[in-house]
Amino acid sequence: MRRLALNPCLVIVLAASGFSAYADERKADGSSSASLAPRAKIECSLKRKPGEPLDPPSTAAIPSADSFVASEYFREDITPTAPVKISWLGATFARRFAVKVETTDDTSLQTHVLNNPTNAAQMADELGARAESKLADIWCLLKLQANGESGALQTSSAPNLFFVRDGTGDLGVVDALWGGAGWEIGASPLKNPRAWTPGTRVFSH
Repeated sequence: MRRLALNPCLVIVLAASGFSAYADERKADGSSSASLAPRAKIECSLKRKPGEPLDPPSTAAIPSADSFVASEYFREDITPTAPVKISWLGATFARRFAVKVETTDDTSLQTHVLNNPTNAAQMADELGARAESKLADIWCLLKLQANGESGALQTSSAPNLFFVRDGTGDLGVVDALWGGAGWEIGASPLKNPRAWTPGTRVFSH
């Protein structure tokens, strides 16, 4: 898949499953959200420690030590040496998202479980300004479950959703699903009318 991988200092902190909702996840009358129920809080870092080399070495140009070049990470590779086993990349993801270069900040993500069939635009509206994540955030979580181990990302038939801006700055949906041999990474427009099924795990800031 990739010739470049950061050797991350990965830390995952899972809060109790009853993690309380933020104020803007509450309806005006004080009742809980009808679609998204907040669950665990996750912290993850892709930053290298001082003096820590890139692993594996790569001849690819790197804009800076804190840059995340998406095309160098998201590649189909299910060999035993793959930093993250990825068995499939969707054409939309490759065209719209793999062209991005991002910064590798420490991240703190909130997980949610979808309770009702809901389309992406409705979920983004419900989450508000906190909906947006980055490809670097997704990669950070994938590194924790490179071979389909249990963790923050679901490895059942239910997908994991992230709201990410593409190379043109438009907000879209990136979904990650463990397919048995590796991760399957797809993408779709925010306004796609498809209703995601209950049990879908949604990530936000």
